Amino acid sequence: MGAVAVPLNAALQTQHLEHALTDSGARALIVEADLLERLDMIRKPRSLEKIWVVGGVPGSPDALPDLPDELSTAHPVRPGDIAALLYTSGTTGPSKGVRCPHAQFYWWGVSTGEQLGITENDVLFTTLPLFHTNALNACIQALVAGATIVVGRRFSASRFWDQAREAEATVTYLLGAMVSILWSRERSPLDRDHRLRIALSPATPAALAEPFRDRFGVLLTDGFGSTETNSVIAAAPAKPRPGYLGQIQPDFEALVVDTDDQPVPDGVPGELILRSRVPFAFADGYHGRPQATAESWRNLWFHTGDRVIRDQDGWFRFVDRVKDVIRRRGENISSFEVEQVVGLLPEVELVAAFPVPSDMAEDEVMIAIVAEKELTPEKVILHCTQHLARFAVPRYVDFVTTMPTTSNGKIRKAALRERGLTESTWDREQSPLATR
Repeated sequence: MGAVAVPLNAALQTQHLEHALTDSGARALIVEADLLERLDMIRKPRSLEKIWVVGGVPGSPDALPDLPDELSTAHPVRPGDIAALLYTSGTTGPSKGVRCPHAQFYWWGVSTGEQLGITENDVLFTTLPLFHTNALNACIQALVAGATIVVGRRFSASRFWDQAREAEATVTYLLGAMVSILWSRERSPLDRDHRLRIALSPATPAALAEPFRDRFGVLLTDGFGSTETNSVIAAAPAKPRPGYLGQIQPDFEALVVDTDDQPVPDGVPGELILRSRVPFAFADGYHGRPQATAESWRNLWFHTGDRVIRDQDGWFRFVDRVKDVIRRRGENISSFEVEQVVGLLPEVELVAAFPVPSDMAEDEVMIAIVAEKELTPEKVILHCTQHLARFAVPRYVDFVTTMPTTSNGKIRKAALRERGLTESTWDREQSPLATR
């Protein structure tokens, strides 16, 4: 068709939905009937010319038209033509539309498909949403390899293994807390009754990788990619190294740099910046945002906003998001490393570490925990003192029933920072465990 797709999160409401429709300049909208009423709550953009309703009344003006008996002639497209605008989560401000070329999707399919060893005999199973680059690119992996893909409507921990068995899936995709949630469920004689052999699972707690494989028979493999880039760093299944993102893929380049974009030595944390050796394998910017594009792609490198360490053998380790680093008493603390340690406790289902203001003008470390079983703050802190440097041991502990998350399952730390201390927050400095 030559059109540009703009897949939107079905959970968008009011100003967020209005922003995406207006910012993208969408001319046509396809919407499910049960979501139609949301359009009555917003100002429709002038660019919007047509609305088609899936599940609407057949024959009505807004019903999807019948497909023609014969396909129309394909509209020619070039590798650099934009295939889709994918809107970021917008956890720190209005979401931005990432301009993704056709070639970017192709290279996602090639690079990730090679990492996972996908062949025409595989069945890929994803429960991730189709407005997210992970699920969209799983579809491209299937196209490139001639494999089959099965798309679940949403992730359900109670139904995941049943769905995987029904699909006869061999490859799956897990994000955020999905691995921890599956692991925390009660053991079953059916834990290995499936065909899954591998899961692409970025940010999986390192301590869970081997136990998960022993229990479920599924290899968890890590990597690094983003909506703006590609599958640039990957861990080869033949040589898994839990806790590492992997090594740079052949068609890409990576540097670890300081705040002046100067490379830092191996073993020293810095921001990960990336570029491609092949044309159009990365997005070409943010839609209608030239300043944001210039800032993220400054000096001809894409700046990821992620702090990593590159070891001497070329393996990369994730340290933290640049904006999530906690500064306490002159020390930089990785919230990711704190979360990894707390997550070792079997009672912990989810954990987030984040900074809250300190009386000493820097930060204090606070953690929010969703506990599957009874757990006390004292047990958490005693565990942390055994595994963390003294300055990194959390001061505040808050037990919560749920975490604020994005539609992709990522914990919204900005919301936790904004909430800060609550009446239920436990303070180590007001307990017998106080240390200064």
